[in-house]
Parts: sequence; structure tokens; C-alpha cells
Amino acid sequence: MALIGTIRKNSWLLILVIGLALAAFIIMDMTSAGNRGGAVTSLAMGKIDGKTIDWNEFQGVENMLYSGSSADVFARRSQLWNYFVEEAIVSKQADALGLSVSRDELIDLQFGANKSPVIINRFRNPQTGQVDVNSLNQFRQQIQDGTIQPEQKRFWAHQEKEIIKDRLQSKLNTMVGKGLYTPTWMVEQTYGDQTQRIAFDFVKIPFDEVADSEIQLADADYTNYLAANKGTYMQTEETRRVDYVSFDVIPTSADSALYRQQLSDLIPGFVSTPNDTIFVENNYGQVNPTWLSADDLPVGIQGAVFSTAVGQVVGPYLEGKSYQILKVMERATLADSSTTRHILINASDPASFAAADAKIDSIKGVIEAGGDFEELAKALSQDQGSADKGGLYEKIPVNQFVPQYQDVMLNGRFGQLYKARTAYGVHLIEPISRSRETTERVKIAIIAQSITPSEDTKNDMFEKANEFLGKNRTLEAMQAAVAQSGTLSIESSGALKANDFAVGALGSGTDARDIVKFAYDGNAEVGGVSPSVYSFQDPVELFTNKYVVAALTSIQDAGMPSVASVRDEIEALVRNQKKGEILATKVTGSDLNAIASQFDSEVENATDVTFDATFVQGLGNEPAVIASAFNMDVNSVSKPIVGNSGVYVVKLNNKPAVGAAMNIPQLRKNSSSTAQSQVTARLMQAMKKNADVEDLRSKFY
Repeated sequence: MALIGTIRKNSWLLILVIGLALAAFIIMDMTSAGNRGGAVTSLAMGKIDGKTIDWNEFQGVENMLYSGSSADVFARRSQLWNYFVEEAIVSKQADALGLSVSRDELIDLQFGANKSPVIINRFRNPQTGQVDVNSLNQFRQQIQDGTIQPEQKRFWAHQEKEIIKDRLQSKLNTMVGKGLYTPTWMVEQTYGDQTQRIAFDFVKIPFDEVADSEIQLADADYTNYLAANKGTYMQTEETRRVDYVSFDVIPTSADSALYRQQLSDLIPGFVSTPNDTIFVENNYGQVNPTWLSADDLPVGIQGAVFSTAVGQVVGPYLEGKSYQILKVMERATLADSSTTRHILINASDPASFAAADAKIDSIKGVIEAGGDFEELAKALSQDQGSADKGGLYEKIPVNQFVPQYQDVMLNGRFGQLYKARTAYGVHLIEPISRSRETTERVKIAIIAQSITPSEDTKNDMFEKANEFLGKNRTLEAMQAAVAQSGTLSIESSGALKANDFAVGALGSGTDARDIVKFAYDGNAEVGGVSPSVYSFQDPVELFTNKYVVAALTSIQDAGMPSVASVRDEIEALVRNQKKGEILATKVTGSDLNAIASQFDSEVENATDVTFDATFVQGLGNEPAVIASAFNMDVNSVSKPIVGNSGVYVVKLNNKPAVGAAMNIPQLRKNSSSTAQSQVTARLMQAMKKNADVEDLRSKFY
């Protein structure tokens, strides 16, 4: 009662608290990444050197550039994120250096002779490989007269930003490249590394000379290995790992029988249909336009196909992972090859086809009046592959040309002129000869039904995965259940970053991304199991082919990883290191033949080895061996060297002195050119590394 009285006396305070709570709720709702509609305020999905990348702007650009795209949504978002990051970095650096792109320069990059790579890539005609100038000029005209549509205007505005970013980045690359200088001492050292060639004998003692059972690894061994290889294992950002169990969805015998019966039921309609093309398309099949020999067909149905009457159906038969039925459309005995000559006038639209048709008629008239086909083909044919040979194509096998041309090639009368229209344009064709060798061939139409899991099969497996999830809510329980099952197995994701969208062998996609989000959830704990079952699709057939249960196994902060987080990854390397140390103690003396005999090995030789060699015949990739050899005196023998594939003992045979570099300016130019060629790839990576990047993408998708 005292509390109620206090509230009554201070009702203004209660109103204030409720008001603040409501305000907080409204603000939270407005700024939620999953906003459910209405106006959305600015949402920062990242900051690059203080410049905010807004989620709404990001989404708008994504929708504009990738509307209707079949590209992986997470891959394209990653690409777009990189653009926003690089644009922010480039803009800041350009401002600091006073670099800019003038309006005249921008116009030239879009429509002039010095077109931007952005324009070249986006407006390239796939058939010619050249910029589609007509399309580009159409955009320019619409911009100038103000008739450009709003969505196209937004697209062009963003494209201009891309062009400016690309141009400024090119200027930065040029500035840095021009500023690179190779000092004389470095020129001389590089010259020596590339020209001095040594020769040495060596004995290799493989690691398997020591059995795995002889090696006992302790945490200290892993720690020492990581300390010696910091550059390889240092992590710039946090990573997490998950283990997962997959429940594969496999078609049952009942599923297979169902699909076979479905195809059997189609056969009467397939035989009687008046339009094979429409029937096949309606049943997701295809009409094969080529002439097939028996060798082109599955072995099990060759006899049936060539003994079945035209218009009849063969099957159902099993081919790979699908049932198929096949209709014999045509049968003929055809020459194995034919010789023709032709004149082609290119065409790609109704107007050009009409013009090409008229021109071919004119050429046909000239030839029929006594004109020379060969000379006319050389002068007029636009088929570069045959024009210089008078249009001649000799001994062309069946199915090498488009159907319209092939029909004339196989069936036309010798010496007669035929006109044929194809995707390339209009042809004037003269059949000349055919081979004596012939083969019986058929044209067919096929309807196939992939043997995929039925809905009942998928539901059964989903229930099993859900039951497993419900009974095993810790990693330890999950591991025990897998061990007891005898059929299930656990796989590891490897190190996952917060914005990754691919998980181990599961690949990429929405559910893989959901597993990563589970691993990085604020409530996730090592040893915890995912709250739900994830489903994955077959990449070709697009049916659900597995259900997955995941568990968080480790969290590794940025910096050097813990032994526990990389133990499995480096265990083999650490074991080999230990084996190498043991083998090194067993090597006695300095006579290579005696050492080879001791380990049942042999003395091998390496010649013409340079200091920067990455692979040496017989030796392989062994930089530690090469480095040791270059630091030896002639005729000296090394101590045992632990390499990548075993322990090596080396005797240096030849190490000629390096002559003085004669043309320092030219060598400096070559060295600088090599460094400059790497600027484009490496400068942006260096700027990203030095930028202050706050990446909040994982909060949005």
C-alpha cells in the first residue's frame, strides 16, 4: 500500500518513465534492421575512415544493379560491399592529394575515345566484343533531352560514381607506380639472386622413416610451432568454428518406382501428339536437333532405338540419375561428311535480314548468269573462316553446322544453289560432294525425370534431423549420438568470419549464412547446438538434399590462434616437425653415400638452382634447403635440414661467383617495372589494411 501511495504522489514521474519507454520502443523499432515497413531512418552498416555506409543506400544500389540476377545474393553483396569500402578509401586519399575528375574528363570517360573500363565492361556487345555505341548514345541522348526514365537516371548517377572511383584509383596507382625506385644495392642483390646458379648433391630422408606411433605431441609442441610461424597463422579478425551433422535425403525405391510410372503414363500421349515440340516442352524435355548414330546413344538402348519405328517411343530406361523416354523422330542413312561452299551476308535484326536476303538474291542471280562463285565469295562473303578459300568447306562431318545449313549440306543436289537463313545471317550454299562412307542415324526427342526424393522422403528425414536436434542440445551429446549411430558423421566448418556465407563442404547460400549467424549470435556459447535444423539444396536439381544440425566448437579472437582452435589443422605439420628433429639426431657423419645407405635412400643432384627458385626438379618445393645451400662453401656438407617433405643433407658442388651487373640503369628499369606491375593489385589491399573499417554487415544479413 505504501508503494501505491508513493506512485500516486509522484504520478508525473510515472508518466515520464512511460513516455521515455514508449519513445525508446519507437526508436528501436525504427532503427531495427528488420524494419517492418514505413519510413526507415539512416542505418549504418559500416564506417570507413569515418564515412558511413548506409543500409538503405546499399540496398537501393543492390536492387538497381542486380534486379533479376541469378548470382549468389551473398557473393554479390560482398562484391558491392568491397565497392563501397574502396570508394570511401579512394575518395579520402584523392581529396588529401588534390586529385579529382573534371566534368569534361567524366564525359570523355563515358562517351569519348577514352572510355572507362566500367563503360567498356557494361556496354560490351557479347557477339562482337566491342562497345555497343548505339546503346550508349541512346542513353546520352536521353540524358541530354531529359527523357531518361527515373530508374535509369538513378542507375546512371551511380555508374558515374563507379567511373569516378575507378579513374581516381587509376591515378593513385599511377602516382605510386611512378614513385617507386629501386636503389642500386637492391638491383645488384636481385641480379645476383636471379643469375647465380649453384649445384649440389643431397640425400632426402622421408618423414615416414619415423612411425606416427613414435610421436607424442604435447601442447608445447603446438605452441612452439605457432610461435615459429606467426606470419602464417596470425588472424586479423575473430573466427569461429562449427561442427555439423548432415542428414542426407536420398530417394527411396518407392520414389524411383513413382517417377518411372509417371513417365510410362506419358507414352500414349507422346506417341499420338500432333506436335512433338509442344508436348516435349510441356513435359520439360527436349527435341535433339542433331543426327545421332548408335555410338551417340546409351549402350543399353542402341538396339531398341534402331529397331523401333519412326514415331514410336523407347523406355522408360535408366540413364544416370534419371528415367527417360525417347521418341524416334526421323531415321536416315547419311554421308559421314560433305563438301560445300557458301557466301554469307551477316544479319542480326529484321532490317538487316531483309537487306541480306536481297543481296543474296542478287549474288545468286549473278552466279546463275555465269558469275564466278569462288571470286564472289572472296569478295563478298562475311564468313572469315571460308571467304579466302572461295567459300569452301571440305569434308565437314555431320552435326558440325547449324541445322538449316546442314539440311542443304546433306540433302541438296550437287551444283544447285540454295538460300538458307541462320542465326548468323543469310547463306547462299552450293553442295559439291559427299563421302562414300555412310551411317544410319536418328533424330530423337527425350523426356526425362530426375529421381529425386519425394516430399514424404524429405519429411521423414527432416523429422529424424529434428529428433536428433531435440535429444542432443550440447556438442558433447551430439558427438556421443553420432558415435553410437554407426551411420552419421561429424564434419568441421573450418574457421568462419562474421560475414562469411559458405560453410565447409556445405557450400554457400542462405542456410550456410544462417549457420554463420548462429555461430556469431550474442547468446551462442561454445558447445551449444543450433536452435533449428538447416536445409541445403542440390546445386543442379535444386531439391532439398540434406538437413544439418550444427554446434559451436570454438571462438578465436583476432591475433594468434589458440592451440585448441587449430590443433586439427596443424597436427600433421607439428608431427612432421617432431619427426624431423628425431631424424636429424639419427644422421651420423658427413658422407652422403653413407647417410643414404643408413636410411635406404640415394644421393640425388640438383643443378642450375637459383636463390629464388620455388620448385627444383627432384627436390620439389624446399626453400629451407635452397637457402642453406646458398650459405655454404663449395665441398662443404650441411647439418641435417628439416624441410617440407623430409630431412635433407646437402653437399655444395658448385657456386660460381656473380659477375658485376653491367647495365644498372636497364636492370633498375626492369626491377621497377616488376614492382609497378604489382601496384594495381597490392595498393588497394594496403590501403584497406591501414583504413579504419567498422564492418557491421552481419547485423543486417
